[in-house]
Amino acid sequence: MYTIASVLQILSSGHYFLSDSSQAISELVYDSRKIRDVKESVFFAIKSSRDGHQFIPDAYEKGIRSFVISDSDFSILPYPDANFIWVDDTLKALQTLAAFHRKQFTIPVIGITGSNGKTIVKEWLHQLLSSEYNVYQSPKSYNSQLGVALSVWNLQTDHTLAIIEAGISRPGEMEALQQMIDPSIGVLTNLGTAHMEGFISKNDKLIEKWQLFKNAAQILFSSSYVPDAKSIQNRFTWGTKEADDFLILNISTEHGESKVTARYRQEHIDFVIPFQDRASIENAITCIIVMIQLGYDFSVIQERIRGLRPLEMRLQLKKGKNNCSIIDDSYSNDLASLQIALDFLNQQNQHTQKSLILSGFVDAKSTDKIMDKLIRLLNNQLLKRVVLIGSSLFDIMSAINSEVLCYESTAELIADLPRINFSNEAILIKGARKFHLEEVSQQLVEKSHDTVMEINLKAIESNLIQYRSLLRKDVKLMAMVKAFSYGSGSFEVANVLQFNKLDYLTVAFVDEGVELRKAGVTLPIMVLSPHEGTFDDVLSYRLEPEIYSKRMLNAFLQFITDRQIKGYPIHIKLDTGMHRLGFMANELDNALITLLKRPQIKVASVFSHLVASADTAQKEFTAQQIQEFKMLAGKLEFSLGYPFLKHICNTTGIVNWPDAQMDMVRLGIGLYGIDLSDNGLHLELVSVLKTTISQIKQLNAAETVGYDRKGVLKRDSRIATVKIGYADGYDRRLGNGLGKMMIAGQIVPTIGNVCMDMCMLDITDITANEGDEVIVFPDLIQASKDIGTIPYELLVGISSRVKRVYFYE
Repeated sequence: MYTIASVLQILSSGHYFLSDSSQAISELVYDSRKIRDVKESVFFAIKSSRDGHQFIPDAYEKGIRSFVISDSDFSILPYPDANFIWVDDTLKALQTLAAFHRKQFTIPVIGITGSNGKTIVKEWLHQLLSSEYNVYQSPKSYNSQLGVALSVWNLQTDHTLAIIEAGISRPGEMEALQQMIDPSIGVLTNLGTAHMEGFISKNDKLIEKWQLFKNAAQILFSSSYVPDAKSIQNRFTWGTKEADDFLILNISTEHGESKVTARYRQEHIDFVIPFQDRASIENAITCIIVMIQLGYDFSVIQERIRGLRPLEMRLQLKKGKNNCSIIDDSYSNDLASLQIALDFLNQQNQHTQKSLILSGFVDAKSTDKIMDKLIRLLNNQLLKRVVLIGSSLFDIMSAINSEVLCYESTAELIADLPRINFSNEAILIKGARKFHLEEVSQQLVEKSHDTVMEINLKAIESNLIQYRSLLRKDVKLMAMVKAFSYGSGSFEVANVLQFNKLDYLTVAFVDEGVELRKAGVTLPIMVLSPHEGTFDDVLSYRLEPEIYSKRMLNAFLQFITDRQIKGYPIHIKLDTGMHRLGFMANELDNALITLLKRPQIKVASVFSHLVASADTAQKEFTAQQIQEFKMLAGKLEFSLGYPFLKHICNTTGIVNWPDAQMDMVRLGIGLYGIDLSDNGLHLELVSVLKTTISQIKQLNAAETVGYDRKGVLKRDSRIATVKIGYADGYDRRLGNGLGKMMIAGQIVPTIGNVCMDMCMLDITDITANEGDEVIVFPDLIQASKDIGTIPYELLVGISSRVKRVYFYE
């Protein structure tokens, strides 16, 4: 147990104000939206894409009374009963505290790094070792400078072994991670091209990663990734070189499994790994050598490795039956990952009621300390219902404030689901893998065909951070969520944006705004294309209309006047060159006369739209648009006598025309990971369209495939039929080889015409099986170019019958 006084001593700060030096500290908070236990929390005002000092008032209002800050001129006068510690760098201070905490433990600590596979190896080791150890694992992909600090802090005296992963993307990052993790056993999974942006070569990246193993008593790795491995002390290597400690003699694959024959200390051993892909085989072998180093018998290793299963490590948000939202995070269960999942549950505003289905902590021993922390965690949530599975949780039933249901097994719960009658609520399913809670998820989720659009909500946050970094601190941000958020979803995306404190959302039509309001979205929403018949909904759901003509201005004024309303916010659209919607310059004086006389409305913003902000050949025209807009908006502001927001920059305008950011910018396609201007941002593609192979046929040369016999085979071929067609939004122009899909990392062309519900692929040159997953657009931008369109059209064209599955990594 720490107090704020002991935290001060650890941080060695000479500048502080302590109102209550005895306050206990058990929680480290860096985000005022994720506060769990205010009585024992300290808030670190970290400066990253946003300055954490701006959120001290919010954290204080929620009950936080201890703060670590770096701004020397920050006024603490409004917080007389709070503790403040000043440091040079708040992130480094948090890391210093985590490193101190790590030094309190003498248990084995496995530190994992590598280009890929870190999280898989960590999760598998957790499963493989939990029968003998009370294992602590860093939650999900918490492997960054901040994530590792938070992970290490969660180590408790009950744990007998820890597994923590470390991720870097540029030189100089590993030193801080090493000091916090300080592993006794070091594991390098592999060395590839992932996260190479900050490194000159793979060797430079290896040197940086190797710093993690500075004090490790044992270092485990494949010799194929480390030059001159023989010179490394305390090594244990695997591979195909004669000098390897664990020598791979042969790997054969059959029926979905791989048989690995290896030699260790002159003894030949066979292992059956239940996977065939190279990455899974490598990760499983890494787990084998860790178990060898920990002294496990080969018979135990063989049995447990054969029992490994694929991991769905992503928290998924799915549409459930009875108007429910199902959050499926059923692959593991520990307090740290439960906290993360509950944070995500709290972001879901589409339902006022929230429930939790929770299994026992089978993979981590359920000590009294863990149970006490679990009770506090659950009682800090506004949960309608808590469903507990497993007798190990029954003792806490009476201590939980919510309605509680208890079941001995998952099967018992499934049998009782009709009686519980989940409806109109968000349900988090969180449990240890041994409880098979994915079966509960299958019962609660709406059924659909096998074509799905996977949407990475974390990627939206990542892209948002990149664009925010380009803005001045005082510039507001409006996000475009029209057209079903460019095909990515409605409230699911809006909830993420609201959680990340955007200033405005924009939709095209009133019914889109109504849907967001009904789903609990409270951000201001601008509607681009309102019409007279929707004004009642505009008012009822507090939507803000774009006014683009004198006719629309008069119509909305009449509507508002009849209801005796004053100061209703509107947005004036100016036409500076797009010639689509908006007031022309010569129409502005007439509109001004009306605006000046009518207090029923108030201009919230004035905006225009750049025609060609990404086209360098149109720079002169864009500059002319910006200049004209500034002049017209300035005239409006002077005449009205009050300020309003001015905005003209779209996604490419944010990057290419930073001097035109004004009061607000509008972020559209870039938010969803599409970079149309090649501006050097490292955006993450938000959505991936996937389908599966229904059938594979072996056909002879000269046979034809599909309607109108358009697909003529020039050789004996293997043809796969996949479950997507133009009714799903797969454009018919992509048939006959113009479209490309990907199976197991290999590109294959379409053949024949695209059908309504299916299309065919030529898979002659690759290995594929019925049921295999297919990536429909391996390169969305190239696919759009191939048929003479833009990525927008392909994204928004994906049919609503294609199930959207949301995940958050």
